[in-house]
Amino acid sequence: MGGPLITKIADNIISPLGFNSEENFKAVLSGKSMLRSYAAEFGLHEPFVGSRFNKHEIEGLLNNEIAENEDYTFFEKLCIVSAKKAIESCHLSAGESNVIFILSTTKGNIDYLEKTLEDPRCYLASSAQKIATYFGNHNTSIVVSNACISGVCAQIAAVRELLSGKYRYAVVIGCDVLSKFIISGFQSFKALSTECCRPYDKDRIGLNLGEAVGTIILRSGNPSNEQGWHYVSSSIHNDANHISGPSRTGEGSYRVLADILKDVDANDIGFINAHGTATAYNDEMESIAIHRAGLDDICVNGLKGYYGHTLGAAGIIETILSMKAIDNGVVLATKGFESTGTSYKLNISNEVRETSKSTFIKILSGFGGSNAGISYRKGGKA
Repeated sequence: MGGPLITKIADNIISPLGFNSEENFKAVLSGKSMLRSYAAEFGLHEPFVGSRFNKHEIEGLLNNEIAENEDYTFFEKLCIVSAKKAIESCHLSAGESNVIFILSTTKGNIDYLEKTLEDPRCYLASSAQKIATYFGNHNTSIVVSNACISGVCAQIAAVRELLSGKYRYAVVIGCDVLSKFIISGFQSFKALSTECCRPYDKDRIGLNLGEAVGTIILRSGNPSNEQGWHYVSSSIHNDANHISGPSRTGEGSYRVLADILKDVDANDIGFINAHGTATAYNDEMESIAIHRAGLDDICVNGLKGYYGHTLGAAGIIETILSMKAIDNGVVLATKGFESTGTSYKLNISNEVRETSKSTFIKILSGFGGSNAGISYRKGGKA
């Protein structure tokens, strides 16, 4: 990678599993999941399994963090508080002109569309700017809304902005909250499982959805901590296979991995944190792509069994958890997996494993044939 070094200087996760990154990591490491069955939610007739906030509890915590009385939506409060926690931890002056805010979300405040099209909160750009303005930042925020790959795409957008030299810091926030629109949409696809999801397993029957927010702050320039996390490589490919179905040959995901391997030695990879939605076609496609990339022996894991699919937050929180895993010398378990259910057998386990490697690859796939991946390395020069 040419240009200045890009380093991770702070992060935060708020989810039903915890109010910061460390709480979330410890919960996942211990095997805890917040997936539950919900019936008659949002006025829907079909039950679903998902991971949701305790609204009363989380609203109290959010309101304690936000001093101003301005009318923020639940979605916006989550984003603000997560960003606030990360910003405070690295003492960033977030209102400076060299800081850019980037929001990853697939739906934002979409539930407000049921009331009116005139409410500015319906528009993602409006929410993004409102979030940045809370911190006194008046740069035009960037919104990344590219289906399930949004969280990785947002990090790639941040890297590109930092490499351009226009900004020195990027605050990347990923968030989605569940609504009638989201649940009913996935139900219409017959994509949701009526039980806890089982990524890559032979008995998998579909995905679960979840709520979460994550923030990762990247900086360009010489790192203050040589043993910290550095960006290595990334890629985005669209194989245009189908509006909702992934490529049967794993073309886009394979090309993403092939691009990243130009900058990453396979011998240095601790694991691939894959999308692992537990749908029949996604998991099969990823197994093909990983095989085509020659990475059959590399450890693979998926984290949807703990949170469900958190949409625009997934790429952010799963990247942070992967960093925490390497920090602790482990490969997190794939909850719900028992026996291989893909054409190519992945090096996957439902138990925590040890690793001494310092690099990981995070991949995602989404509707419309979209695929993205990013790699980070701990310590040394990328």
